[in-house]
Amino acid sequence: MDILEKGKESTINILDTIKKKKLIRRYMILILSLFISACYFNLLQLPTQIVTGGSSGISIILNHYFNINPSIIIFLISVSLLVIGAIFLGIEKTSGAVVSTIIYPFFIELTSQIGTWIPVDLSDKILISIFIGVLSGVTTGLVYKVGFSNGGISIISEIISKYKKTPISGVSFAMNMIIVFFGGAAFGWNMVMYAAIILYIYSLVLDRVLIGISKNKCLHIMTSREEEIKDYIINELHHGVTIFDVKGGFLQKKRRVLMTVIPNREYYKLKEGIKEIDKDAFFIVTDSYQVSGGA
Repeated sequence: MDILEKGKESTINILDTIKKKKLIRRYMILILSLFISACYFNLLQLPTQIVTGGSSGISIILNHYFNINPSIIIFLISVSLLVIGAIFLGIEKTSGAVVSTIIYPFFIELTSQIGTWIPVDLSDKILISIFIGVLSGVTTGLVYKVGFSNGGISIISEIISKYKKTPISGVSFAMNMIIVFFGGAAFGWNMVMYAAIILYIYSLVLDRVLIGISKNKCLHIMTSREEEIKDYIINELHHGVTIFDVKGGFLQKKRRVLMTVIPNREYYKLKEGIKEIDKDAFFIVTDSYQVSGGA
């Protein structure tokens, strides 16, 4: 029991350290991301009435029918969901969304007249959709990357996921699609197609921001000519090799695997070199998004 308690205490200490790390820089990135989000919402999304889900999408629909200020709608939805999240998920889980809940509606109101300061031709909705998708992916990715949350509808997704044991991504997608559907009913079904473009680009950009662009390849190689391939990687390509023992699941046969990480530009040399040394070599190639440490 003492060992378990020490393990839990150690984990808590690590999490506390992560939360305190570069706190000012993290908050600056969060605030900048929320400001940019508010800018493109008022400049591109609200005037074109393209609904992509979330509290922002709901605010566009309600603004259209009842002429309610979007900043008020977003604030009321976000605060309500924050309270609900604190009840069902706990304060610790929802605390990361507190700043977003307060600052984002404020920025929405602050930038409400940005269209008069920066005139934009909104006739090309495909171009507008691409820009919204890229900007939303970048800003959301930065918020997640520094350890915060956008709050809003995502809190409901987390609650449903917790109690129904369903993947949060699926729940979030379903909820956003319901909002997009209502947006299509309000503004025309062409808007749903523009929303689909935005959501697709958003998902691609979000992944790139969170995990980066792969600059390296990681190879796991099984070969009968282990020493020759290892010598080729070390002496010709000048990269390190890690060797570890494995056992096949079907034949239960013990083998050794070579693992190496190389820049993308040298992948061709390694792939062709392996084939020249052992044409029957088995190797797996994966993208490597981050390489750090090592002697």
